[in-house]
Amino acid sequence: MIQIIEKLSDVSDQYDAVFCDLWGCLHNGITPFPAAVKALEEFRDAGKTVILLTNSPRLGSSVVTQLDEMGVAPDLYHAVVASGDAARAAMMSGAFGQRVYHIGPARDEGFFTGVDVEDFYQGSDVVRVPLEDAEGIVCTGLFHDETETPDDYRAILLNAKNRGLALLCANPDIIVDRGEDRIYCAGALAQLYTEMGGESHYFGKPHPPIYALAQQRLTDITGRIIDPKRILCIGDGINTDIRGALGEDMDSLFITGGLAASDTATTDQPDAQKLEKFLTDAQLSPTYSIGYLR
Repeated sequence: MIQIIEKLSDVSDQYDAVFCDLWGCLHNGITPFPAAVKALEEFRDAGKTVILLTNSPRLGSSVVTQLDEMGVAPDLYHAVVASGDAARAAMMSGAFGQRVYHIGPARDEGFFTGVDVEDFYQGSDVVRVPLEDAEGIVCTGLFHDETETPDDYRAILLNAKNRGLALLCANPDIIVDRGEDRIYCAGALAQLYTEMGGESHYFGKPHPPIYALAQQRLTDITGRIIDPKRILCIGDGINTDIRGALGEDMDSLFITGGLAASDTATTDQPDAQKLEKFLTDAQLSPTYSIGYLR
């Protein structure tokens, strides 16, 4: 039975921490949602821990800067854990070769801080090079996500696949809504690469590495190990946030007014029948659902 709640505080007594998604939950990529901010403030003020868990390919420190610029106060949350943190650690380990080709927009340069063309990072052998010299690919997004689609990358991906290059996907999201615009993310390119016969690796939700990082940060903050059943994962991505929570044996709150707003006919709350069909088709069951975080 689908449980649709009215507000986070309806169930917050059952949890010591939340892992909350950003895009579609706390903000729309441009401005924060006041009701969502208030809900997290109330959770924090009850002595509980707020971890922002995002598939952003940026490092957590860069996401903090972005939130500051957007007007999200730093005292709202205790930590940011980003897909970029887990992905960068994998890249710097050399798992994708020592010479990597970057697919992504200029704004993701922070992912490569200290890693420039033919410039080594803290003694690491990882450098950025042109595609023809690469041993692996690091994808943080599309070069121009406001105008391009994954089909624009077929030639690059075919070249990489024919050379047997593995692709590190720093953001498993397929799409996100930036304001009123829906844009493709790195996950869309990784998905296409896999469909073409290439090898893609993911480090954000719903995959384990980002949850391991988040739980370690939670332990560092609280000074104790918190039972996963006392952690609530909040997100609007059925195949990232909700699938990831289920994989980690954590409860979840599905925000239907984000990516699934049309499918669930969400205005203030989702249409119960359409939500049930959506979840049945996805073969995933969140613990709770709500139209918008509040």
